[in-house]
This record gives sequence, structure tokens and C-alpha cells, in this order.
Amino acid sequence: MARPAFAAGNLIAIDVENNLTPATCAEEDNVSLKLSGADVARFAVEALPPPYLASLQSDRSASDFSGCNFNGGVHPTDPRHAFKAATRVLFDGAQWRIVGITQSSFWRSQSVPVTLASRTFRGIHLLQVFKKVDGKPREVAVLYPSDGNWRIKPLPEARFGDGAYGSSMLIGPIETHQRPVVDISSIVVTTLPLSLHLKFKAGGSATVTLGEVSTLRTALDVRLSPLTSLTSSRRDRRPFAMLRSMYVAPDNADVSEVTWRAPGDTSPRTEALPNVTALQARQVSFGRSVPSRHNSSAPDLRFSNFRN
Repeated sequence: MARPAFAAGNLIAIDVENNLTPATCAEEDNVSLKLSGADVARFAVEALPPPYLASLQSDRSASDFSGCNFNGGVHPTDPRHAFKAATRVLFDGAQWRIVGITQSSFWRSQSVPVTLASRTFRGIHLLQVFKKVDGKPREVAVLYPSDGNWRIKPLPEARFGDGAYGSSMLIGPIETHQRPVVDISSIVVTTLPLSLHLKFKAGGSATVTLGEVSTLRTALDVRLSPLTSLTSSRRDRRPFAMLRSMYVAPDNADVSEVTWRAPGDTSPRTEALPNVTALQARQVSFGRSVPSRHNSSAPDLRFSNFRN
């Protein structure tokens, strides 16, 4: 399956700002990388296997709470809102399966309506996307409707089982409510092609379409409708996407390096994450070249094809 073609709009550079805070806990997001730009209307995201994947014989995806002030339960600073737990298959076709999960408790109280084939579901905390491979569903993407977090991964090699997610991302108007979130007002799922149509409480919308899903990558085509109520200068400063991740050390991280092409570059540059403050890029990847003892097989994430 080919990656989405990008024909409309001009290719532009975007700004990346690194907000990394020191941490010892491998189970908390202490990395926030903001992507902002003037009137970005379309871009691509790809989950790519880390370059060292062939050297791994097995995955290391067990939780590591050794440096944390909690032991795997609810985070001590998170509120708890109670719900009736449920798992519902929203769609099961030849190519895709869509599952909605309501957890018994969640840190946000928001209930975002999810509509698929004229049926509307509420109270879904986790929306799972499975790609059918030889008739077997393999999870390749998830969205948390209540806080706007996405995770994607390529199809895993057989020796890695289900594979591991690593960094997450936010798409849309980002706000901070205890931590960065995107407030989604509604989601409509269509299946030919598989697309999630999001409307945001702050205004504007996004359509996220799954393209290629393989062991080489999982690709998203993102189209944004901007917040036209904002002035041009405010739109320039407001991030349209954010990478959220974990970094303790180069060998204990879901992201440890940034690789990018700046305007005019003929070859990419790479810097260790702690050395990056801000940059301009036409393409930027967040990944690892040193095997991590945490989520070893988790993918790098590449953002590219920014168009206005």
C-alpha cells in the first residue's frame, strides 16, 4: 500500500521547540516537543522501526518503576473519574477492526462521542485500530479521545509479538490541563479509506487517514482546518502537534535523538535530545540509535511534508 501522495499546497518549514525536564522515572512523560508553523494544513507522520531493530532478538517492554514515586497504579497527581468498564467492537471488516474500550477509571471526565456507520458511542477512553494481516487483527494505532493522545507503530516482526508503542503525539490545538492535551469535541470514523475526522472544542478540525501499514512503517496523512478565529501571529505561535515521550538516559528512553532537515539542507543533522533547544525543519524525526532497555522495539516517529 503506497504512502499518501501530497500534491496540494506549498512545502514549508516548521518550528520545533524542546521542553525536556530531567527525570528518573521511565514511566512518565518528561519530553514535550512542540511543532508549530503558520497555517499548516497538511503533514505526514510515520512510525518507523528503529535502525538497530535487526540486532534485537527479543523485546524489552516490561514496565520499569524503579525510579518512580508510584508503583504502576494511578499516578499520584492524577484525578480519578469512575466509569462502567466495557469493550465494544465498533467495526470488523476485511481490512480493519475498530475497538472502543471504556476503563473503570480515567484521569479526565470528558466523554467524546465517536460515530461510525450512523452509530454513536460515548465514554470511550481508548480507540484501537487493528489491521487485518492474513485474517488476523494486529493493533497498529490507538487514540485516547478524552485527552487527544495518539500512538502508532509498524507491524511487528514475529519475534517481537505484538510489538511496543513508544512516544505518543497530540494533533490539533494543544492546551495544558495538568499536562498537554487536545480537547476533541467529536470523532467520526469512516472506513474507505480508514479515516478519523476530529472536531476540536477550541475550533477547527482534522482528518487523519491511515495509509501504508507494514513492517516498514505505519503512515498517517493529516489534514488540518486551522483556527481561523485566531490572528495570523497567534496561529504562528500555537503548536499544531506535539510529541510526548520519556527520556532518562540514552539507553533508557523512548526518544534520545532528533534528526532533521533544515531549510536549505542537503543532508540531515542529528543531535542528542538534551542538546536540542529549538530548530526549524522541513522534516524531523524523533528516535533512537542506541538500543533502549525500555520499549526496545518501539518505533521512531517522523514528521514531514508540511504544507500550507
